[in-house]
Amino acid sequence: MAGTPGRADSSARRAGAATIAVPRAEGHVTRADLLYIWAMESSAAQARLASGPAVSAATDADASPALPAIPLVDASGEASPPLALMQALPESLDLLVTRAEARYGRLPIAVAERISRRWLARNMTPYVDEIAAIAECVGRPGGHFLNASFEWACSCGVAPDPDGPGMRLMRVLDWPLEGLGRALVAARQSGPAGPFLNLTWPGFAGTVTALAEGRFCAALNQAPMHRHGLGCWGDWAVNRLHVWRSREVPPMHLLRQVFEHCTSYADARHALTHTPIAIPAIILLAGVREGEGCVIERTAHRAWVHEAPRAVTNHWLTPDLAGRDRGTRSMLRWEAMRRVFEAPQQGLEWLAEPMLNRKTRLACVMNAATGRLIAQGFEQDGPATSVLRLN
Repeated sequence: MAGTPGRADSSARRAGAATIAVPRAEGHVTRADLLYIWAMESSAAQARLASGPAVSAATDADASPALPAIPLVDASGEASPPLALMQALPESLDLLVTRAEARYGRLPIAVAERISRRWLARNMTPYVDEIAAIAECVGRPGGHFLNASFEWACSCGVAPDPDGPGMRLMRVLDWPLEGLGRALVAARQSGPAGPFLNLTWPGFAGTVTALAEGRFCAALNQAPMHRHGLGCWGDWAVNRLHVWRSREVPPMHLLRQVFEHCTSYADARHALTHTPIAIPAIILLAGVREGEGCVIERTAHRAWVHEAPRAVTNHWLTPDLAGRDRGTRSMLRWEAMRRVFEAPQQGLEWLAEPMLNRKTRLACVMNAATGRLIAQGFEQDGPATSVLRLN
């Protein structure tokens, strides 16, 4: 089914999500612009070095009992769930910051930290004070930088659940930063619309994978890079300048707002298609009724919707959109996810190469109608946690 185009409506204010379109800043490239490109290029270049052969998934039959469990933390009554997770799991936060320093380098992180702090302070995110508190608790550069990062690749699909009522959302998150699989947390959070379960990390203010039983579940993918005819790195630098000059909400912060404020699949879909965002994104959304599922392809001010069943990775499904695929082997991962629909398997049995690879940090299955969640963390050498099962 062809995608349905939409436009971010600056007059719409539904579900508590910010929908004000702010004019973009125009003018010459500034010193801050150049520092932003240098810091981000240094970190991204190192991040792209990690690749290699696939790893194998652990199933219920062969999962090692020595694997640690994914912590399940109740932060629903906390004013700041990310801060509560930091206090509950300080060793996980230290692991993430240490691994980030080893991968990206302390100097690039220090520069990116200052730039990210300025960028977040002027953007339309309600979590700027929370991120500032997180950065202070970290005690060294990294809190703002990690909360502004959007460099992951993903393989996802949404379709009717073969095991029962509702829609099934399958998600594989790839990111070269080591430690994310081991530090994975299942956090119970809440907002005015009700409780939800957030698969996240200590100190991370956004939401990229979450489940709200009785409402919806969703996952966030990185979108292709817009082409400017300047080659890969030239296009990347120009796109980063556009992000730097944007004043809209980061997509991972919008998704958290949606879980906090949207009471239904229809409300969530409206907010995710109409709210301007700072950087293009691909969003999977599944509700509680049959047929409530879609892939939303977003640019800053427009949206294209593809109805379920649908698989998506890190290239556009909409023919009229063009860009450089993100991650590695995006088309092969997409084809592999499509085949899962043809031969449904239970649990994480469907997880295999190339969807599962050395950059995989999280794999999960969610169903908002039943509240079922199956998740596992991964590192370069394979499973990093045991399989978490919640109903």
